[in-house]
Amino acid sequence: MNTLTRFASPQLPLLHRGKVRDSLRAPSGDRLIIVTDRLSAFDSVLETAIPHKGAVLNGLANFWFDKTAHIIPNHVIKLVDANAMLVKEAQPIKVEMVVRQYLTGSMWRGYQAGQRTFSGVTVPDGLTKNQPFPQAIVTPTTKEESDREITPENLVSEGWVTKELYDQMAVKAQMLFAVGSQLLAEKGIILVDTKYEFGLLNGKLILIDEMHTPDSSRFWAAEDYARNPETAEQMDKEYVRQWLIANKKDGQYPRALTPEVTQEASRRYLDIYQRITGEALPTADTHGPDAPHTGRQDAHARVLANLVQAGLVKDAWVNIVMGSPADKEHCDKIRRQFEGYDVFTQLRVASAHNVGEAMAGLAEIWNNSIEPGVIIAVAGSGNGLGGFLAANVNVPVISCPPHEDFAELALNLNSSVITPSGAPSLTVVRPDNAAQAALRALNIPRLRERLSQDILATKAKLKAADEEFKNL
Repeated sequence: MNTLTRFASPQLPLLHRGKVRDSLRAPSGDRLIIVTDRLSAFDSVLETAIPHKGAVLNGLANFWFDKTAHIIPNHVIKLVDANAMLVKEAQPIKVEMVVRQYLTGSMWRGYQAGQRTFSGVTVPDGLTKNQPFPQAIVTPTTKEESDREITPENLVSEGWVTKELYDQMAVKAQMLFAVGSQLLAEKGIILVDTKYEFGLLNGKLILIDEMHTPDSSRFWAAEDYARNPETAEQMDKEYVRQWLIANKKDGQYPRALTPEVTQEASRRYLDIYQRITGEALPTADTHGPDAPHTGRQDAHARVLANLVQAGLVKDAWVNIVMGSPADKEHCDKIRRQFEGYDVFTQLRVASAHNVGEAMAGLAEIWNNSIEPGVIIAVAGSGNGLGGFLAANVNVPVISCPPHEDFAELALNLNSSVITPSGAPSLTVVRPDNAAQAALRALNIPRLRERLSQDILATKAKLKAADEEFKNL
């Protein structure tokens, strides 16, 4: 299926990979958030991705940030792609402001067990499942490995926030909830409860993360709630949770969804997007002809095209990997050959003899990069680097061993040329040819056109020289 399950690029350092979102450092120093189609349930990411889910979450968050900017500034700079948002780098406040209008979910389960005070808010006896409160309440939690209920007083005493900052967050959360509730009510949707996350930017409070999405909020259809409040069905990923519960075996939830459940989950995400925004998700139209920025057939191609258009990445990369810092001069010779081709190049140091976490991390980025790439391996005597890389990555690897003279080259060339089965490293001796081979291996239309022009220019020079010399 046309899904975006993870994002990686040698051009953008990974800051954090969450259950659904991947955060990367943009060249400007801002943060690029990629909202994938991964789905988490019961503290685990499922093996099955939900088509269009990331674009729905990202689009809805952008919709709500725009609708509430008059209440509080937010971190959005711009929507770069249906699945990508460029945001300001804020200092996150490690507190979730959970706002509840109804007694349901975990709060109802606690209430059934006799609990009456939640994060410092006391509710009366005699309430029923899904009953509304007279007014929305704020029940904050900490953002830790395991979130926990906490009173505003303890948030202050434990040093999470100051009292002044908490009071400001509580007021803003109530205002955001009121605006969201009103807008959704006009569309026949009840905002049951939700969470807000805040950060500090230049010392001022702003809204970050997401808001009023199916993953951060609980929604009910107003007509469904009116028929029977206690059985109102959630308009979010609760459908998937219930399927997982129904198919639990030996205490374990399924790790993957059936095609039918996946399709229905996708339909539900798309439906709530359209109900809230009043428009169909543009990238969900898979029937029209494909184009670079539509994502109708290939979400990866669309994301890459939009990131390139936004100036956040180049459309291809070459990593020049040296076995030792002593090889840098040779690597610099190779790197200079890429000038003028608008390809991202990067020098890295790794050794085939010191295989560890660092090499595994590099391989993960290379193997999952959204853009095409090539690795040029530079290692001298006993070169196993090219073969090792080729055996562990899914992009072309070209070995270009450094050498002082042809005698040294002849002595060590076999270690680069002869590699084991399943380690398809190519070997090119000259630095300029290694770069030219990499450009051809990238096989990008614009590079092929440029290389064709280079070939014609070379032929023209030779022809001109021939005309000059033949009459001497």
